[in-house]
Amino acid sequence: MLDLRIQQHFIDSADLHYQVAETLAKPVDAAVQAVLACVTGGGKVLAGGMGPSAALAQYLVNLLVGGFERERPGLAAMALSSDALMASRWADGQALARQVLALGQTGDVLVLISVDGGEPALVEAVQAAHDREMTVLALTGHHGGGLARQLRETDVHVCVPHERAARIREVQHLVLHCLCDGIDTQLLGEQEPL
Repeated sequence: MLDLRIQQHFIDSADLHYQVAETLAKPVDAAVQAVLACVTGGGKVLAGGMGPSAALAQYLVNLLVGGFERERPGLAAMALSSDALMASRWADGQALARQVLALGQTGDVLVLISVDGGEPALVEAVQAAHDREMTVLALTGHHGGGLARQLRETDVHVCVPHERAARIREVQHLVLHCLCDGIDTQLLGEQEPL
């Protein structure tokens, strides 16, 4: 009975991936270059998000430190905490921003992941990154919300032009794979597809 509904999820997801492939190629390439310049210049990547987006940020850090599809030395990356303990410590939504101020340095990259870019905590984290002279890489959906409005010309915005959270996260997951593959290709050279 649910067969058709399940099939429609696959079809909708594949359709969106196909639609955004050309649109997102340039900003993802810019994201690769920003992260590559950071890590080869001795910097580190700080990654964060709220809720399910925090899990994607942790996944990215795992791929940067542990490797993607090929063996390589780990890249300096750290997931910022958005857990209940941190959130309760700073009720004003400053948990991520405070971590950026404590851990971020000039030349580092802050990766923020959000479905709509509307979380005030992420907007505050962008300001903290700019105070530290860091580049911000924002992965959002919809139109990017307040997060996108805080970005500078030197920042990178990869925005999935869709309204459904599930579809946005599916594309963001693929964007993280493209980012890591691009970094590995730049560091290790081309590799034949598996």
